[in-house]
Amino acid sequence: MSDMPEKPAKKPARKKAAPKPDVEAKSADVQSKKMEDGQMREAVLAASLPHAAFDGFTDQLLQKAGLEAGIAKSDLARLFENGPLGLIEFYSSWADAEMEKRLAAMDLKAMKIRERIATAVKTRLMVLKPQKEAARRAAALLSLPMHAALGAKLMYRTVDAMWRAAGDTSTDFNFYTKRGILAGVYGSTALRWFNDTSEDEKPTDEFLAARIENVMQFEKFKAKAKEGLSNFPAFADWGKPKAK
Repeated sequence: MSDMPEKPAKKPARKKAAPKPDVEAKSADVQSKKMEDGQMREAVLAASLPHAAFDGFTDQLLQKAGLEAGIAKSDLARLFENGPLGLIEFYSSWADAEMEKRLAAMDLKAMKIRERIATAVKTRLMVLKPQKEAARRAAALLSLPMHAALGAKLMYRTVDAMWRAAGDTSTDFNFYTKRGILAGVYGSTALRWFNDTSEDEKPTDEFLAARIENVMQFEKFKAKAKEGLSNFPAFADWGKPKAK
């Protein structure tokens, strides 16, 4: 027998550990498949608003809200193609729909037109009130020059919904003037509301009442001017549509 020491047996090679599954991503995929697009958008919005009050509407916020809502990244990119701006657009549409729902439950027909409009404006602000700071951050982003087109589009949708809820059925030039005037009233009132720190928000109510009064006085002036000019054939004929 040989006196040479036996060679130690080779240790079996360690198997490489399998990569850990992305539990969060997998969970989000499963969650997304169980929800409709509208439900997913609402879930992301609900998750985003508390954070938006502090962080603003950013790409990071959208990703964070998507994760908290259990929405897969692929679905998040599809649902909000314009990123944070897409989220703000959905936020505005959601607030409009909620406003219309609340107004539909009221007896607006029993109110005067100025009361209907005031109620519509107040109702829209009440929808936003639980996350007032997030709404302010959204409005601030839309006020930037590069987002002016989107801001104008969303404002038009809001005031159009207000007028329709108030019973407006106009189809002539008044259709556009009414919405243009209300955009000024709602926009200025919202800005006042964002800076109103009172508990009862009475300063905002008084501001809104004053703006509506200004509009009503202007409408009275237009009616009187139209009546006065009708006594002058040249002006009356000028106001009629031209024959083709």
